[in-house]
Order: sequence, then structure tokens, then C-alpha cells
Amino acid sequence: MVQYAVTLKDGDWTVFSDGKAVERGLSRSAAIQMAKDMAFIAEERGETVELLIQGYYGDLSRRLTGGVED
Repeated sequence: MVQYAVTLKDGDWTVFSDGKAVERGLSRSAAIQMAKDMAFIAEERGETVELLIQGYYGDLSRRLTGGVED
């Protein structure tokens, strides 16, 4: 499983991959699009993806997708 997250860190929207920051200083919409694109590529490889997106007020949405059934 791979995890992607979009959070507000130090005043900038940041994209994380498995807990490591991969891009900082984006707008929220650009960060979300980047995370969704990365998630899509991982899903195409057959990986299960957890996508976490922080809202403007600190709320967190979670989506679990992809993977290959055994």
C-alpha cells in the first residue's frame, strides 16, 4: 500500500508520499491534483492507495482505492 497526503504545513500546501514531502508551496488545488495523479499511477500498477486530504479547517478526508484482489 502507498499513501499520499495533502496537508497545510508551515503555511504552504504540501504533498506527501509515504510520509515524505515531495512538493511544497503549491496551491491547495494544485497539490490535490498532484496527489490524485500520483495515486492514479500507483493504482495502474495494482497498488492499494490511501489518499488523505486536509480541508481548509483542518478536517481530513480519507479515500482507499486500487489494489488487486487475490
